[in-house]
Amino acid sequence: MRYPKRRPQSRPEPRPPPGPPAEFSIESVGGEGDGVSPGPVFVPFTLPGERVRAQGSGERRELLEVLEASPQRVEPVCPHFGVCGGCALQHWAHEPYLAWKVERLVRTLARERIETEILPAFAAGPGTRRRVALHARKGGREAAKLGYKARKSWDLVDIAVCPIADPQLQAAIPALKRLAAPLFEHPKSAPTLHVTLTDTGLDIDISGVEARSGGLSADACMQLAERAAEADFARVTLGGEMAYMARMPQVRLGPARVSLPPGAFLQATAGAEAAMTAFVGQAAAGAHRIVDLFCGVGTFTFRLAEVAPVHAADFSAEAVGALASALAGAPGLKGVTTEARDLARRPLLVHDLRHTDVAVFDPPRAGAAEQTTELANSGVSRVIAVSCNPATFARDARTLIDAGFVLERLLPVDQFLWSPHVELVGVFNR
Repeated sequence: MRYPKRRPQSRPEPRPPPGPPAEFSIESVGGEGDGVSPGPVFVPFTLPGERVRAQGSGERRELLEVLEASPQRVEPVCPHFGVCGGCALQHWAHEPYLAWKVERLVRTLARERIETEILPAFAAGPGTRRRVALHARKGGREAAKLGYKARKSWDLVDIAVCPIADPQLQAAIPALKRLAAPLFEHPKSAPTLHVTLTDTGLDIDISGVEARSGGLSADACMQLAERAAEADFARVTLGGEMAYMARMPQVRLGPARVSLPPGAFLQATAGAEAAMTAFVGQAAAGAHRIVDLFCGVGTFTFRLAEVAPVHAADFSAEAVGALASALAGAPGLKGVTTEARDLARRPLLVHDLRHTDVAVFDPPRAGAAEQTTELANSGVSRVIAVSCNPATFARDARTLIDAGFVLERLLPVDQFLWSPHVELVGVFNR
C-alpha cells in the first residue's frame, strides 16, 4: 500500500528527502499529528500499530509506503490531502482521532497536576467551517491561484475543493479566484483572502496587498468591485478599508443580529459556537452580575445577558462597537454595558470586580495570565474559561486552583477538523 495515493495536479510530486529508506513501527501519534516510532522518529500520515517505510534522516522522515496498515486507517476525502498543509489527520477514523484529541488535553492538564470531569467532546463535521483564510498567488488575468500553503513549504496548493469548508464557501472558490486576479500590480503583494460566511453572504477581508507603493490602482479597484458584484458577495474590504459592499455582513448571536466589522472574529463553525454558548449559559445560571472578558462581537455576551446583567470588555473597539450597536434590537436582555479595553495591559482589577459573581473569559492563544491573577484575588465565585490553547488554559487554571477554585468539569471542542488543534470550555467554582 503506497500513501498518499492522490496528488493534485496543481503542484509537482515532491522529491524524496535525503537519506536511505528504512522501516519503522509506529507506536503513537505525536502532538502535531505525526506517527511516532521509538527513537523518536516522526513519520506523517501514519497511525499506531502500523509498519511503514519512510525516508530521510534525523527525527523527521517522509512516508514512502504503508507496509501494514492499521484497521483505524480510512481513505482521505480530499484530493489535496498529503500535499496541502491544512489537514494532517484525514486518514484516521473519527472515533480514535477524537479520543486522541481528548487524551492530549488530559495530558496537558496533568502537567499542571489538574484532574477534572471530562465531558463528551463536541465534534464538528465536514462541510461546516464558515471561515477560511485562502492565500493567493498570481495566475492569469481572469483568475489567480488560490488555496493553502503546502506542507513544509511556502508553495501554494491551488485548491479546487475543501471538504472542511461549508458548501457555500466551496462553491465560491472560482469566484474568489477571479476576485483575487487584480491584486498583483506590485510584485511584493502576497494577498490572503479571509473569507467568512455570514447570514447575508460572504464577507471577504483581503490582507497582504503591497500598500507602500500607493495600493491598488483605480482600475484594479474597479475590477475588484465588479467581480465582487458578479459573485454577489456581501462585502469586500482591503486591509479593513471598504472596496465593495452590497449588504452589511450580519450574524445572529442569541437574540441579537450583529453587523460585523471587517475582519471580525467568529467561532470557526456555527455548531461549535452553539454548543459552547449553550454550555456557558447553563454554567452561568443563577448569576447576579457577569463580566464577559475578551468578548469580541458578543459570542457569549447576548446569551449571558439573558441570565443576568453583563459587563463586556474587549481590546477591539470595532468589535465592542458592533456589540453595542446590536443591543437595541435584542429583546429580553437583563442589561449590557461595554468597554474597549486591552485586558492584557489593563485587566479588570479586584476593585472593578467587587460586584461580580461570575466571570467568563475567552482570550487569544496567549491566554489571560494578567486577568486570571485579578480574578483569583477577587470575590468572584465562578469562572467559565473558554480557550483555544490547552497549554495556556492549564497555566491559567493552576492560578485559579491555587487561589481556592476547583475545576469542576470541562467540555472539549473539536471545530478544526482533521487538525491537531483542540479547544475547550472549563467551569471553576470556589
